Amino acid sequence: MAPIPITIFSGFLGSGKTTLILNLLPQLPEGYRLALLKNEFGDIAIDSQLAASSAIGGVQELLNGCICCNLVGQLGDALEDLRKDVDPSRIIIETSGNAFPATLAMEVNRIGRETGNYVLDGVVVVVDVENWKGYDDIGYAAKMQMKFTDLIVFNKWETVDERRYEDCLDRVGDLELQVATIKSSKGRIDKDILLGLDSALAKNMVIGINDSVPNSHKHNHTTSHESEVEVLSVTLSSQGDSLLGVDLEKLEMFLLSAPKDEIYRIKAIIVASKPPTSSDGNAEAATVPQGQVNAKYVLNWAFGRWTFTPMGPASPEFTIASTAQKDPNTKKPVVRMTVVLARDEAEKWKKRLEAGDLVEQEDLPERGVLRVERLL
Repeated sequence: MAPIPITIFSGFLGSGKTTLILNLLPQLPEGYRLALLKNEFGDIAIDSQLAASSAIGGVQELLNGCICCNLVGQLGDALEDLRKDVDPSRIIIETSGNAFPATLAMEVNRIGRETGNYVLDGVVVVVDVENWKGYDDIGYAAKMQMKFTDLIVFNKWETVDERRYEDCLDRVGDLELQVATIKSSKGRIDKDILLGLDSALAKNMVIGINDSVPNSHKHNHTTSHESEVEVLSVTLSSQGDSLLGVDLEKLEMFLLSAPKDEIYRIKAIIVASKPPTSSDGNAEAATVPQGQVNAKYVLNWAFGRWTFTPMGPASPEFTIASTAQKDPNTKKPVVRMTVVLARDEAEKWKKRLEAGDLVEQEDLPERGVLRVERLL
């Protein structure tokens, strides 16, 4: 069974973490189950909204201490209780009091390695632009902590002037580290930025050819001029008698070279002829029927880390026995990818992807049919 992804929301009390989570819930597909692990007393009304939501399968609190410090030893038991009682699609940990959750992130990674039940998907720090005074320490310790911060969300910026927001950006820049930043829209961030592609969300991104736009992006973009992100859809198709999957070496070069301040998320379903390797060095093979060459995998890239999760056998047209019966002009899906980028980055990366050096079939010269479209 695929490990449960964990997303950490951190930031000082009142920065807007719970509001971000509340605005995330309506974006989730039907049947998706979130489990919430809280480390603070929140507003009673908001907690009631969370508990009443059909998308929240369970809420658990760790009180009388900081989950990043003296309560870190209780994290494993709390996660296991949620896993057994809720069977969640994802666990969100909401913590307060420490905007640099390095200890918590390392503990999640340790528990994930030892149990195989969890994987850290992302660490989000929420900043209240109106009241934030900057980091007290910008020395070595703070920089080490910031390596475990994937995304800084600037919240409540609408009520202040542009100079105040620029000051916040400068204070983040004082750390001299590559950290992705984004402004919320009245406490809302698109789920495609906050969440990676897990097994439950992958059901809404079935690999196919007839529809070039993933289901998760079929919505109105009339307010796209106000968006803080841009989105590309990448489709690679094989045609003819080819049984080839994606070129994993080129794909890994893309994943390694993607800058964290330009690309926020890469989500894909790929067909591969051998198990692809995640950024931690693991390569889990999918189970396929005898005689089948390729398998499907879910790729989830977030802020420099990535995982491949096996989904099972590829579509029937990739079976050796069926090849001769197929129309040679039939397109076979190899990659269906969504790339979420920072503002003003889409056109540059569209050209790079279209050059064919990043997403391509294995064993050229037989090239696949690559299509890159800008969705937002």
